[in-house]
Amino acid sequence: QVRLVESGGGLVQPGGSLRLSCVVSGFYFRNLGMRWYRQTPGKERELVAFITTTGGRQEYSDSVKGRFTISRDNNKDTVYLQMNSLKPEDSAVYLCNGRHATMPDLDYWGQGIQVTVSS
Repeated sequence: QVRLVESGGGLVQPGGSLRLSCVVSGFYFRNLGMRWYRQTPGKERELVAFITTTGGRQEYSDSVKGRFTISRDNNKDTVYLQMNSLKPEDSAVYLCNGRHATMPDLDYWGQGIQVTVSS
């Protein structure tokens, strides 16, 4: 079974930083483009960041561009999301997603982890 397990969430003050991790097991990690989504009550999931299978290219939502950095370590089967200059509107459940680069039906999700930005 393919599993994606997020960690690193929690409560931080505005302006603070947090790093999320997502460890993938049960699938060849290097075949997966990785994405971080976030979801708040009453809203659809928002794509926050994307990274290619090799890590050679990254893309970001306009709302986080310049503040968040996605990266991956293909020797550890792990993708990261470094979040800096956090704002209250960044509060959400963050979900890790892995999608096969050429077979998009192979689409796997973590359970999500809470990030709360509040004074």
